[in-house]
Amino acid sequence: MSVHAKAAICRGSDEPLTIEDVTLDALRPDELQVRIVACGVCHTDMAVRDQQLLVPLPAVLGHEGAGIVEAVGSAVTTAKPGDRVILSFNSCGDCPNCEIDAPTYCYNFFPHNWTGVRADGSPTLMHNGEKLNANFFGQSSFATQVISHERNTVRVPDEAADLPLERLCPLGCGLMTGAGAVLRSMKVRAGLPIGVFGAGTVGMAAIMAAKIAGADPIVAVDVNDDRLAMAKELGATHAFNAKNDAIAKIQELCPEGLGYVLDTTGLNKVIEDAWSLLAPKGVCGIVGASDPEDNLTFNEAAFMGGGRRVMGILGGDSDLKTFLPELIGYHLEGKFPFEKLIGYFDFHQINEAVAASENGSVVKPVLRIGAEG
Repeated sequence: MSVHAKAAICRGSDEPLTIEDVTLDALRPDELQVRIVACGVCHTDMAVRDQQLLVPLPAVLGHEGAGIVEAVGSAVTTAKPGDRVILSFNSCGDCPNCEIDAPTYCYNFFPHNWTGVRADGSPTLMHNGEKLNANFFGQSSFATQVISHERNTVRVPDEAADLPLERLCPLGCGLMTGAGAVLRSMKVRAGLPIGVFGAGTVGMAAIMAAKIAGADPIVAVDVNDDRLAMAKELGATHAFNAKNDAIAKIQELCPEGLGYVLDTTGLNKVIEDAWSLLAPKGVCGIVGASDPEDNLTFNEAAFMGGGRRVMGILGGDSDLKTFLPELIGYHLEGKFPFEKLIGYFDFHQINEAVAASENGSVVKPVLRIGAEG
């Protein structure tokens, strides 16, 4: 029996997203049908809309979904009908990086997340009897019902039963990426200074994680004073506006250099300036989406002689099945108060939510798509 749903279809930057009727394909053995309760709005969705990321359009986007499992394929063991789940990126499970629990660097990431269909080329959604591009990050959660996969579906732990799914959904991408960059990728050491450039969702998550790690000082840099004030509320010890010679202020604060730098802006000039602040053995992590034509220039002697490192980071080096429950644990302990970043929108307000993300009025917009009950 066909499963019908409503989904927000993206046709490009010149048209608003429109909520229309779609039909789900039959489940494969490793797939789940999930009734979506809420989904975060992320800048990656907009990068696809604008075709900076070449996922084929029209498509159903959304990759920070959370909901209730409705049905499972015959091989699924990660969850059962009725379970509350968070959805994230998909991976193959068989390549050299998946074998060492590094699925964010899956050799087959593209076909499992960004082609608009399953890795075998079959569609997960139909619209007016025709294939509709979906399976975005293995989910396409701007919809009332989705098909997810064994590897990108995480059951919410029992101890978090009282936490609403509309709060938990952003863990699947932005929060995981920022926190993982600090705790997993760079493995920030207690007592060493860190600078976080860009105070959006990823940067704020990194600041909260840096406090968990015991970094000191924790420096936030942005051009938005309201964001900087929030960064201090969440754990930054210092906050500098990039328009007011932030680099010189950091040099004065940390004359021996920063142990860690995390760039979330994707701007090469910002990255180069931030890299210049590194202490010997310092690490510069890069998570921002850059223009494909951009290049970085570093001084070779300072790079080699100081043992400095530049690290590209995807998804915070997160192994979903262990890291998302870890972040939920920190939240339950009051150490990861990401709820302060969220602004809620009803599903039919999806274009308003996208606008709020783009103009910076809301750090993390979340769509309320369905009820939990």
